[in-house]
Amino acid sequence: MCKGAAGAFFDVKIFVKMLNTILGKKMNMSQVFIGETRVPVTKVVAGPCVVTHVKNQDRDGYWAVQIGYGERKLKNTSKALQGHLKGVTKEKVTPRFLREVRVNETPKEKVGDELNVSDVFKKGDIVSVTAKSKGKGFAGVVKRWGFAGGPKTHGQSDRWRAPGSIGQGTTPGRVWKGKKMAGRMGYDTITINGLTVVDLDPKNNELVLSGSIPGPTGGLLSIRRVAHGDISELEESAPEVEKQVEEPKEGQEEKETQSSEGEK
Repeated sequence: MCKGAAGAFFDVKIFVKMLNTILGKKMNMSQVFIGETRVPVTKVVAGPCVVTHVKNQDRDGYWAVQIGYGERKLKNTSKALQGHLKGVTKEKVTPRFLREVRVNETPKEKVGDELNVSDVFKKGDIVSVTAKSKGKGFAGVVKRWGFAGGPKTHGQSDRWRAPGSIGQGTTPGRVWKGKKMAGRMGYDTITINGLTVVDLDPKNNELVLSGSIPGPTGGLLSIRRVAHGDISELEESAPEVEKQVEEPKEGQEEKETQSSEGEK
């Protein structure tokens, strides 16, 4: 079990043969040129992460590695987590975020091992990024679900953004579960697949990923390597332009021949 930013415990069930996931935070967006192709990118600070716990098949029923990222003062950490993170606590600082990654065999990592961005990724790797989207607070049905709203005329002064009827009468006599209504919007767990590692800086633990990533600047990211690739795949080939030969219009040929004969 892992403790997230909001204090809730949950599992991230990702099955891999070896540890290929790292935690980081989202930074600003920018753009790079690959050949003559402009590619929008997002800069990410990934790691360093520390291995905080290792689970095995005999004791826990499955193999997994728990990694920690960020910093939290020891005095702001609960006593239960202080005991759990006793082996990785340094200078009265504990990891702020914990996530668990499942593996298919006995992991080589041990508690206290450090995981850097260069240990997991290289240029051209295909990754998937999981993050929490921006929270937008309580929203009505027009903003949240794109409802059209009520009529704007004939005395409907207070129905412009109303949801309208929400159910039937005697049958079923209730509101169906999952009905689209007003409520909290955003702060959902979203995974973006198929992003490419355009560049990485092992010194500063920075990653440059193609495309956009959900969540606010500074938000927690879980970055998982899916496959190896090549950044040249992002380069778009320029469309071939065929030279069009204009055919002479009717009567134009006769005028040209007459003018050439007159010159002679």
